[in-house]
Amino acid sequence: MSISKEVKRITVHTLRQMKDSGEKIAMLTAYDYSMARILDDAGIEVLLVGDSASNVMAGHETTLPITLDQMIYHASSVVRGIQKALVVVDLPFGTYQGNSKKALSSAIRIMKESGAHAVKIEGGQEIKESIKRILSAGVPVMGHLGLTPQSIYKFGTYTVRAKEVTEAERLKSDAILLEKLGCFALVLEKIPADLAAEVTASVGIPVIGIGAGDQVDGQVLVTHDMLGITKDFKPRFLRRYVDLFESIHHAAGSYRKDVKSGDFPNENEQY
Repeated sequence: MSISKEVKRITVHTLRQMKDSGEKIAMLTAYDYSMARILDDAGIEVLLVGDSASNVMAGHETTLPITLDQMIYHASSVVRGIQKALVVVDLPFGTYQGNSKKALSSAIRIMKESGAHAVKIEGGQEIKESIKRILSAGVPVMGHLGLTPQSIYKFGTYTVRAKEVTEAERLKSDAILLEKLGCFALVLEKIPADLAAEVTASVGIPVIGIGAGDQVDGQVLVTHDMLGITKDFKPRFLRRYVDLFESIHHAAGSYRKDVKSGDFPNENEQY
């Protein structure tokens, strides 16, 4: 009888150990089973079921339209594709702001119906009651400060946040507050690298950056951006590791050509 090798799961405790030991954390977005399987097998520690699905999967201009039901659908698909990774799910716009009871019920639905391991929530002082209530139910919470895309209409732009002293000071105090409330990790998006380094040194929880420099505890990118599927999105912080837009475009064109010419299927491709 063969003994199967035990798969060591990534947990919130694992991430804390990684920060303490100086090991960087790799995080990418995932929205479906097939991609989750690939990313998990590649050793990505954290898979974020981001509300960015609103943009890259559904074609919306912002993250605001995606619903809780849609996030649960994407999260369920991702969870079925992983063996090791920690799966974190964004609470979508309108499911936690200003109503801590609604925030709790939203988080519980995600955990119960998708099987995910944690939720992510945007904001600091203004949403502390929602964070406290979610944590009181034993649901792990990842914070998110800096550029918070769900507030795009308040900001009016996707430019770098916290360049001014007042906003930078508030971000630093919000980071400390999130740790004090019990968040297990924090995402910092599109802020000056020096500020991100200062925040990372000031808290004991892991800090994951996106456009926040190299002195944070880990990095996250939208997988479709990193793979070059989203052709027109070109922020400074993005590194494309492959150009899948061109590869898929070429493959689809070749397939069409072979179908039109009658070359596909050939004798070896039929019964």
